[in-house]
Amino acid sequence: MEHRPELTARRKDGTEFPAQIGLSTVGDGSEVLFTAVIIDISERKRAGEKIRHQALMLEGVTDILVSTDLDGMIQSWNKPAERAFGYSADEAIGRQVNEVVRSEYVKGSKEEADSEIREKGFWSGEVKAYHRDGNYLLTIASVSMILDGKGNPMGFLMMYHDISDRKKAEEKIHQQLQHLTALRRIDQAIAGSLDVHLVLDIALSQVITELNVDAAAVFLFDSVSMYLNFEIGKGFHATAYQALPLRIGEGYAGKAALERRIIQVQDLRSRTTDVLRSPTFAREGFQTYLGIPLIAKGEIKGVLEIFDRTQLQTDEEWLDFMEILAGQIAIAIDSTTLFKNLQKSNINLIHAYDATIEGWSRALDLRDKETEGHTQRVAELTIRLARAMDIGEDEIIHIRRGALLHDIGKMGVPDQILLKPGKLADTEWEIMRKHPTLAHDMLAPISYLQRALDIPYCHHERWDGNGYPRGLKEGQIPLAARLFAIVDVFDALTSDRPYRPAWSREQAIDHISDGAGKDFDPQIVELFLRMMDNPGNYTSQLLKY
Repeated sequence: MEHRPELTARRKDGTEFPAQIGLSTVGDGSEVLFTAVIIDISERKRAGEKIRHQALMLEGVTDILVSTDLDGMIQSWNKPAERAFGYSADEAIGRQVNEVVRSEYVKGSKEEADSEIREKGFWSGEVKAYHRDGNYLLTIASVSMILDGKGNPMGFLMMYHDISDRKKAEEKIHQQLQHLTALRRIDQAIAGSLDVHLVLDIALSQVITELNVDAAAVFLFDSVSMYLNFEIGKGFHATAYQALPLRIGEGYAGKAALERRIIQVQDLRSRTTDVLRSPTFAREGFQTYLGIPLIAKGEIKGVLEIFDRTQLQTDEEWLDFMEILAGQIAIAIDSTTLFKNLQKSNINLIHAYDATIEGWSRALDLRDKETEGHTQRVAELTIRLARAMDIGEDEIIHIRRGALLHDIGKMGVPDQILLKPGKLADTEWEIMRKHPTLAHDMLAPISYLQRALDIPYCHHERWDGNGYPRGLKEGQIPLAARLFAIVDVFDALTSDRPYRPAWSREQAIDHISDGAGKDFDPQIVELFLRMMDNPGNYTSQLLKY
């Protein structure tokens, strides 16, 4: 058995020093001997004090900071670390870091991280940092080696930056993309078929998938008999869920149609109606019910019923999208008899698409606070430049969508590169330059956005052919991308960035002018400069220029 307590030892000359003594017993059973080894740990103590001092200087930061000595013993533990991991500084300091810091590598492994630290002295990656109660934060973690004045390793500094909010923004973007795709699928079904049953089958599939519910059904309203007749259902255990016809005002569906409002029931099992009492329905085990009136052009077309076998938790965003889906289903029903008026009926749907894209672009801005507002500004200024070139309004609609989504490809760029405050390394630039291609791959499958692809895909091409991703030059670059490239650079230069203050309007204009024929289309530059000299081309949002 061996013990290694720490104590204060005294040298022959009377000076004291911190030491660690190793005691062990030896013997053959007849007698016991003790051996002792005294180790001077002065350097280790000084290193630990230096680590704690350096950590104390960073105590005011909001990121999680933990420092250890070379043996992994915790030397400092700031307040954010206490909140993130659930241990106080008194509980953590002096313990092995693996005892209190639980983390899960989102990509790669601990072994890979340790290897990189040994080779390069630094590692960074996405990590789940676990609280002692089992909850976790999504973070960008970095581990760097602490060196003494002679360049010798003396410990490690671990920093965790909470990216939970940004991840939520990314998830919201992804959800909105799914919603947009679902809306488009229903729209294509409406435009491509007059078979209401086929269209409703597609629509109910999207309702169940996008709203994450168990089952859905549609009743169609017969204005002659004043009955709601069951048309189609999906997600039911019974092979053919068939509900009885309902008079307007009868049952939950009839009430939704009569009152033209959503009927929501959270405790369906405790309610009694003719349908709910039926053995077939009881076996379904539904708890939550929603009945949504399907209204098109002010007329009741039917009722959408939604069922779930749990206590469904809904929020405002979920209900809003449910109403959009219900609106499309109502249009689908109406289009079977009034197909010639479909284009007019779809105006509201197009507004919903564009509102989704605008919300998407705002969510992108939330991911990087340093560029907040950039997307809306460049979209507005690009539209004004397009109108100055007499581009038709039909085409300007697609230019606006492309401008709003110009940086959507940055969803695929890791946070540690996108949000890096300093200069990017060559390998990091290679990843950053992939974002136009990522945007193309993400948006190309959505036919609704086909004509908006030029800006997201080509806005980093240059007039002289030195741009990316394809090295297009001059007229090979789509006109929309040539317009936007000028506006994008101008806004970037006149906005504050972490690595530099905003340029003045005059400096930015000089830069654009100098880039004519090299970076930018010279004819468009000439028009842009004339437009910028005319204050009448500004909205209130653009007065910053």
